[in-house]
Amino acid sequence: MQDREPHRLAVRVYYEDTDFSGVVYHANYLRFLERGRTELLRNTGVDQSILHAEPGGIIFAVRRMAIEYLRPARMDDLLTVETATSEVRGASLRMSQRILRGDEILLTAEVHVAVLAGGRPSRLPDDLRRLLQGEAA
Repeated sequence: MQDREPHRLAVRVYYEDTDFSGVVYHANYLRFLERGRTELLRNTGVDQSILHAEPGGIIFAVRRMAIEYLRPARMDDLLTVETATSEVRGASLRMSQRILRGDEILLTAEVHVAVLAGGRPSRLPDDLRRLLQGEAA
């Protein structure tokens, strides 16, 4: 992760998140990670629905994700999704994420996100860039 405190989101594992053996199905971790990224944005004051609706509105699209599955989560576990912005560039950003059960790291992910407007790469507005870098707007 980075120097700043990461955003933390509590997620409970439900039956629907698991496979026949009672562990979280690998693809369902992607949903937990997406929720973590969305809540980090919301916590920094970014409302994605407003960004989308503005003229020339921007969207964030996952371009690349590297995941390391370390330990399984099981039904009824209370997990913490940690998310931090590790790099902000012109038309992209990189986020570091972890999923933990207590102090035990279950999964790590490096996520590269593209900023798009009208389906094409677009520069991140300066005020949004500052927010994502943890600076005052």
